[in-house]
Amino acid sequence: MQEYWELYMKSIDGHRALVSFNAGISMDIEELSYTHPIVAFVKLELKDPKENGLVSKEESSKISFIEDRLEAAILKFRIGKYVGRVFSNGSVTFIFYLQFTYNWEDFLEYALSDIDEYQFSSGFQDDNEWNFYKNLLFPTNKEWQIIQNHKASNALEANGDDLQQKRAIEHKIFFTDSKSDELIKKLESDGFKIMENIKNDEGVEGIKFYRLDKPFYYDIDDLTLYLIDLSSKFGAMYDGWECSLVKA
Repeated sequence: MQEYWELYMKSIDGHRALVSFNAGISMDIEELSYTHPIVAFVKLELKDPKENGLVSKEESSKISFIEDRLEAAILKFRIGKYVGRVFSNGSVTFIFYLQFTYNWEDFLEYALSDIDEYQFSSGFQDDNEWNFYKNLLFPTNKEWQIIQNHKASNALEANGDDLQQKRAIEHKIFFTDSKSDELIKKLESDGFKIMENIKNDEGVEGIKFYRLDKPFYYDIDDLTLYLIDLSSKFGAMYDGWECSLVKA
């Protein structure tokens, strides 16, 4: 079972939320839905949240310590898996999937008995479809694209790239129906240049194309989200971007 974590921003009930979740576990949901059919949570009210309701730098170390305690306790009691954390609206919620609940109170006592400065609430319910993981923690296609955008931009910046410099950014789109000609015309009218026809590993046809743009975080987010919407409109699937390194 793979385990790797992703971090991203989203909106939940009209509030900004910072979500951290175990992305690797998504590959095993079909099996885990049988072995871990109960979702559980521990929610703490932040002492000094930022104006946007998220955790402050000063308080984040305390929350990380509590998170470590909860993770250690879930391993000790062997009742489930820790799958994610959500900061939003002045609180943090830790989310678990459990095999059983008979020692849930023992788990809480072990993890939080000496954490006196925070008030917390907790609970659990059946969720053998893992809907909380799928719909709350796991990103949408657009949110996932933003995660990948920021990873790529971070990597460029770490290597000395001036993200504000325009350069040829190459994109790929794969066609799922017969509207490819209409989509190509729209891309060309938007200033994109078609490079070549391509196929993916499953033999689905597509195109590679480029335009001079900036890979700066907000710019590349706006561009790729537009291309996702445009692709969907014409029955196609956007498949990411790449560009060369440009130093100042």
